[in-house]
Amino acid sequence: MDETFISERITELRLARNVSEYQMSLELGQSKGYIQGITSGKCLPSIKQLFNIADYFHLTVAEFFDDGKHDSPVVLEAIQTLRRLSDEDAVLILELLHRIAQPDIMAAAAGFSGHRQRASRYGRASGGMPVD
Repeated sequence: MDETFISERITELRLARNVSEYQMSLELGQSKGYIQGITSGKCLPSIKQLFNIADYFHLTVAEFFDDGKHDSPVVLEAIQTLRRLSDEDAVLILELLHRIAQPDIMAAAAGFSGHRQRASRYGRASGGMPVD
């Protein structure tokens, strides 16, 4: 990790979230050029501001410095939401994720769309008889 890591990481996260340097600066309660000063390498954030910046992106400071961590803002928000769930609810979500991520489910879903097409031929009003 080199001295440009913080500025590059902020830029990466900011662009992924589609937020301008100006907007982020103001949302952090700083002057309008605050983030631009960091990303240009003119200054570094204080420790307190680094925690605020990480929190702004829904990250811990450890996650902020994990240069292998390049999740989208949606994934990051999902992770934060999962952390607030009870273990019981988290297990349910995990089971659903495993089910959705299974390749066999994709094949079954393709078969299901055929099932839906067949089912649409049988209207409820017709008592299950083919509709032509």
